[in-house]
Amino acid sequence: MAETTIAEIKQSAEQKMGKTLDALKNDLAKVRTGRAHTGILDHVMVDYYGSPTAVPQVASVSLADSRTLSVQPYEKNMVGKIEKAIRDSELGLNPASHGDIIRVPMPALTEERRRDLIKVVRNEAEGARVAVRNIRRDANGTLKDMVKAKTATEDEERRTQDDVQKLTDKFIGDIDKMLADKEKDLLAV
Repeated sequence: MAETTIAEIKQSAEQKMGKTLDALKNDLAKVRTGRAHTGILDHVMVDYYGSPTAVPQVASVSLADSRTLSVQPYEKNMVGKIEKAIRDSELGLNPASHGDIIRVPMPALTEERRRDLIKVVRNEAEGARVAVRNIRRDANGTLKDMVKAKTATEDEERRTQDDVQKLTDKFIGDIDKMLADKEKDLLAV
């Protein structure tokens, strides 16, 4: 097995933290504000000839207006299945089909629902923070192993731990900013 270098440890940690941030961005996009956006149906799965498929892969999703999505299935026989999949999703949406087009109105958020959604996004952000800290822990563990194996000096270990800590602080700051933006978005009426 090839020896891991200090640069590889830092690069790997940064890439994994970046992926965690991307995952959080996707998770927060799923949490609905009062406005309609096409990405909200990206994770709704519909039964397409026996295999679960995301709605955007079997239909064209567009904005009819700021509070309504328009979903046009590529095949007419999918209208009922897509409508049922959207209704059964955890998004709290009530689609209605008009011929071969499904209209999905976004209900206005109540104060209580906003508070619930804020709890959800805080939970998502905390999960991302924990993931970033776990990446830091793994990187530091690899460094300790390198020092034991005498492939790195203690000075290199300390410097690299400082660098990994700076990365961790940067990504946790990014997570906190994304959370604050999403909370502000949820509280805006």
